Amino acid sequence: MINSPKLLPIYPNPWKTLSSKIIYSNPWMQIREDQVIRPDGNSGIYGLVEARTATGVVAVTEQNEIILVGQYRYPTERYSWEIIEGGSEKGESSLSAAQRELKEEAGIIAQNWLQLGGDVQLSNCFTNEIGHLFLACNLTFIESAPEGTEVLEVRKVTIDTCREMLQSGEIEDAMSIIGLYRYLDLVR
Repeated sequence: MINSPKLLPIYPNPWKTLSSKIIYSNPWMQIREDQVIRPDGNSGIYGLVEARTATGVVAVTEQNEIILVGQYRYPTERYSWEIIEGGSEKGESSLSAAQRELKEEAGIIAQNWLQLGGDVQLSNCFTNEIGHLFLACNLTFIESAPEGTEVLEVRKVTIDTCREMLQSGEIEDAMSIIGLYRYLDLVR
């Protein structure tokens, strides 16, 4: 017997878009407002944040330490411990973006890369942002070059410490939580 991949059901789109207009735009995102017919048949608006493709990197040393970066996040007004993350530039592949971010933020070049599962939808109720997660191994450490918006602290943590940080809620960032749990599941 041949095992075929499980096909997901196709669901029709219950929304009808009548028109779209860009309300605001900057290099990282834009806000679009759509005039719609809602699933209940009534007219309405839907505000949508359009974002670049996000990337996240779980970088692991030869001693099985996980690289985390700490930084203050302006939108939440909180300090956040995270995996290395960033956005793809126009025309840049997710892997190239992940490699660039790892080098810029943490000063690391990795020889081996593996994609950690499929796409991640980030806050899909108001943004179209999709994330791609990678595992990076065989690391070489060089000088980092973070952007002017970033003040980063790089930390190496053991797998046990990482688990504790996840369980205690010290790591709150969604991409980091998903990426780290996918990695921990992989090495289990």
